[in-house]
Amino acid sequence: MKKKESNKPGHAFIFAKKNYQFMFIGLGIIALGFLLMAGGGSDDPNTFNDAIYNFRRIRLAPTLVLIGFAIEVYAILLNPYKN
Repeated sequence: MKKKESNKPGHAFIFAKKNYQFMFIGLGIIALGFLLMAGGGSDDPNTFNDAIYNFRRIRLAPTLVLIGFAIEVYAILLNPYKN
């Protein structure tokens, strides 16, 4: 007697392991970019701190965030089964 095949949906992931690895790398880079953007304020509201305009907050951190988003797009579009 043949086994009857069930039509139950399987618990398969949408992406492969390689996709998820790239996604976590992208999320880490985005988080690093936002951490580098943080701070630069002054404890006294009557004084101005020029640290808010330094290279790290104006150029480096937004660039890291954009690179992280690009990695996320790549991770979504990546076909891990392609030779």
